[in-house]
Amino acid sequence: QVQLVESGGGLVQAGDSLTLSCVASGGSFSTYSVGWFRQSPGKVREFVAAIRRSTGRSYYADSVKGRFTISRDNTRDTAFLQMNDLKPEDTAVYYCTAGFRMREGQLGYADDYDFWGQGTQVTVSS
Repeated sequence: QVQLVESGGGLVQAGDSLTLSCVASGGSFSTYSVGWFRQSPGKVREFVAAIRRSTGRSYYADSVKGRFTISRDNTRDTAFLQMNDLKPEDTAVYYCTAGFRMREGQLGYADDYDFWGQGTQVTVSS
């Protein structure tokens, strides 16, 4: 079993930056791929970014590519999402997720992950 706890959300202005953290416990974090998803009221959970467990290869939604960076520090069982040039459309609850034995083609799909954090609210004003 893995528990994930996100932090770092808040209220910012358009163009600002924010870094989210996800601390894992209860399992071997380094064996899991990590993803970040976001969800706004009335909308489906949307893929944001993912990172592989070993190679460190990263994947991004087109809407955030060039602005967001996903990373991980396996020595601290922590993943990060650095968000730059935030836009009002980035407003959402952001969730950290971990998946075991994920195929590359599964990384963008929420239903294929195994564990989820409670989410952290990011609000970007215009």
